[in-house]
Amino acid sequence: MTLLLAPMEGLLDFVLRDVLTRVGGVDRCVSEFIRITGTLLPDKVFLRYIPELRHGSRTLAGVPVRAQLLGSDPVSMAENAARLAALGPEGIDLNFGCPAKVVNRHGGGAALLQDPERIAAVVTAVRRAVPAHLPVSAKMRLGFNDSALMRECAQAMQAGGAAELVVHARTKADGYRPPAYWEQIPAIRAAVAIPVVANGEIWTVADAQRCRAVSGCEHLMLGRGMVADPGLARAIRAADAGRPGDDAVDWADLVPHLAVFWQRVCDDLEPRQRAGRLKQWLNLLRRRHVEAEHAYQHVRTMTDQRAVSQWVSELVLRHRDAVA
Repeated sequence: MTLLLAPMEGLLDFVLRDVLTRVGGVDRCVSEFIRITGTLLPDKVFLRYIPELRHGSRTLAGVPVRAQLLGSDPVSMAENAARLAALGPEGIDLNFGCPAKVVNRHGGGAALLQDPERIAAVVTAVRRAVPAHLPVSAKMRLGFNDSALMRECAQAMQAGGAAELVVHARTKADGYRPPAYWEQIPAIRAAVAIPVVANGEIWTVADAQRCRAVSGCEHLMLGRGMVADPGLARAIRAADAGRPGDDAVDWADLVPHLAVFWQRVCDDLEPRQRAGRLKQWLNLLRRRHVEAEHAYQHVRTMTDQRAVSQWVSELVLRHRDAVA
């Protein structure tokens, strides 16, 4: 079983990738999408999204990071993929799933699921532009307004040279509303010969087990579920090995990681983003940890970085004393 960490624009960036991969259980990450228009991007843009490129395309915990590109023009995608490939990414992933209106309006992301031929052209161009040893993969939804073309889209990605396919089991029209339609994925698996990874609404070990059973996929991609429960990947692995409950990650385990996260936020992000990013993560952690609810309510109105830093330091000290 391979467990992938999903890209999530504005949330699951290099800072949170670093922290979540320190917790463990993840085999590979995918970066936030880098939007390609008609411009050949400079190296500094790729490095801004994926600073792990400076470290062999791995997080500090040693987990590989695959770079994701989003665009609809085969020539521009190929040129940028070639430039990115020179920086040594673990691989290149192509986004055919983003539901954002601004992206779809310009023909990118999930909008391409209406045009399998265009998908094939983009994947083919990227595959030809990068070295043969570099994996090229793709991520798709079930479709745009419906799933009528899902098989054709998956086959177009395979025909273009994609070696792996992640399926977010919702259409663009579904957005992020539950449920995820895992039962649709077997039809995609039957239509292609490459590995298919299931994604969408995997919040718990039970969800993961049910997703694998319904979709027939051995491999999973975790997104918001992993952000809300950083121990989810470890828990899925323990259950899969017949050790349910082992490797559990409780709030006391997470407190040092929160401190690392806050330090990285302060070191690497703009001042106006910092307090908001901590609140954003705590807000999701509330789904799994009751202690996160108390923490979120405490920092919810804070904006001063020094005050937040003082609170984080006190939190670490309290839990250190409790453990001692």
